[in-house]
Amino acid sequence: MAPKLQRVRATHARGRGAQDELRARIPASWASELDAATRSPSFGELAEFLAAERAHGEVFPPANEVFAAFEHTPRESTRVVVLGQDPYHGAGQSHGLCFSVRPGVAHPPSLRNIFKELRADCGAAIPRDGCLVNWAEQGVLLVNAVLTVRSGEAGSHRGRGWEEFTDAVIASAARLDHVVFVLWGNDARRKARAIDPERHTLIECAHPSPLSARRFFGSRPFSRTNAALRAHGQREIDWSLGA
Repeated sequence: MAPKLQRVRATHARGRGAQDELRARIPASWASELDAATRSPSFGELAEFLAAERAHGEVFPPANEVFAAFEHTPRESTRVVVLGQDPYHGAGQSHGLCFSVRPGVAHPPSLRNIFKELRADCGAAIPRDGCLVNWAEQGVLLVNAVLTVRSGEAGSHRGRGWEEFTDAVIASAARLDHVVFVLWGNDARRKARAIDPERHTLIECAHPSPLSARRFFGSRPFSRTNAALRAHGQREIDWSLGA
């Protein structure tokens, strides 16, 4: 076999290996729905890109937490989708749920603003910890438009294939019965085209980042979400996380 052909085949084999490894991390309740998306060429290129990024530097969240949102919120339990932009890029912050941080980690500015709006909207006390797993386990899928980021470089994994994958996630959620889609920021709001407003509730507003918080405050996403759930005979979300 010619050396060039051997190299091409070896490269393809590595690419398939990276793609299969990334696909295998998706929880079963979502995997079959996302099968076509994760077998696509763009997902294969994404997997190769991520493997190279992790080989040469730090990427957040850790590989075993990239799909944590889907673990905590099985597809059949999803009642609300909160969609952000991309993960926190600071060390120790991102753990696979958009806007959430592990217990004991200082609240990033966007999360502080979310909690300020939660207090104004629902009267909930600002919690000590910024971990949002409790929301996820009530059926709130906390997912970003892009699921990974290079350390210290916000937006560094945009345009690498995650957008196509999360398009498929939104399309899958939109095939469920009534879901409340909460879209924060322009990257998230672009996903609205895949959502039928006759079947679902869309709540769109600015991102809670300090750069756009002036337009985020007063949007009342938490009470509006619960009102929509009530109107469709669904259980409300308990947004309180304790003081």
